[in-house]
Amino acid sequence: MPNILYPPPRPQSVGEILDSAFRIFGATLLKCLPYSFLGVIVSHLTTMYDVASGHPIVPTTLRAQATHDPLWWILFVVAVFGTATLTNAVLLRQYALATGHPVATGTELSTGARRVPGILLIAILMMLAIVATLIPLLLVASLMTVGSSTPGLPLIWVIVGLCLLALVSASWAVVRWICAGTAYLLTDRGPVASMSHSWQLTSGNFWRLSVIYTVGFVLIIVLYVLSSVIGGVVALLLAHGDVAVITATGAVVVTLLGAIVTPFYSALLLAVFGDLSVRREGADLAQRLSAPATQ
Repeated sequence: MPNILYPPPRPQSVGEILDSAFRIFGATLLKCLPYSFLGVIVSHLTTMYDVASGHPIVPTTLRAQATHDPLWWILFVVAVFGTATLTNAVLLRQYALATGHPVATGTELSTGARRVPGILLIAILMMLAIVATLIPLLLVASLMTVGSSTPGLPLIWVIVGLCLLALVSASWAVVRWICAGTAYLLTDRGPVASMSHSWQLTSGNFWRLSVIYTVGFVLIIVLYVLSSVIGGVVALLLAHGDVAVITATGAVVVTLLGAIVTPFYSALLLAVFGDLSVRREGADLAQRLSAPATQ
């Protein structure tokens, strides 16, 4: 009998959601690693091209602004599309395994590829929403800078306060639409309808979700730090001072870690989406039961 990990039988606490995420992650990691590992490799296509062509390694945004190499742009598009497809496939496979359904590689990859444009549209709309929430703060910051000679709080504290407000406003937009991608992949809703559904699911849960994702983010950071330390120690022991070997070992560690982080993050998304869906269904049922009967 399959081990059913999704959906949860009832609304869960913060600790229970995190526990569900870890259980989904542990039960599905090995079967998701082919997707996630290949996704990490595909995401580095432009970097591998730069290394092979002898071009200095710079951030992708700077490289995109400076290059007119058509092959680099082709690899960039392939990397974005391929990484998104494989990331979608990870969540689809986790959903199948967590619900006790058989996995189907062809279906997961084809569905993941078809859903890439919608996922990118959701990401773009979320970025625009975040920018929209920051515009008032940027206007206030510019006014404060112009009037910095006036008496009052030191300008540095005003800037710190505005930065904190910007972080909170951006986090609010992200949290409200955090379930949009999951809803789009697992339901028949379109991109905009999935964002609307996420808005409804996350209503009244901002602080709970903030705590959950903060804990998840901290765990990922700790995992990166520990892995980097372990990888650095191993590299020093094996390389005997060879900088090239140390650099290569560090790159391998980052690649392997990225392949593990993707399933963990998608398991967290799945656990949160399941809890919010159960909560919303329960609220909808209670509302229907409390509604007066019509004759």
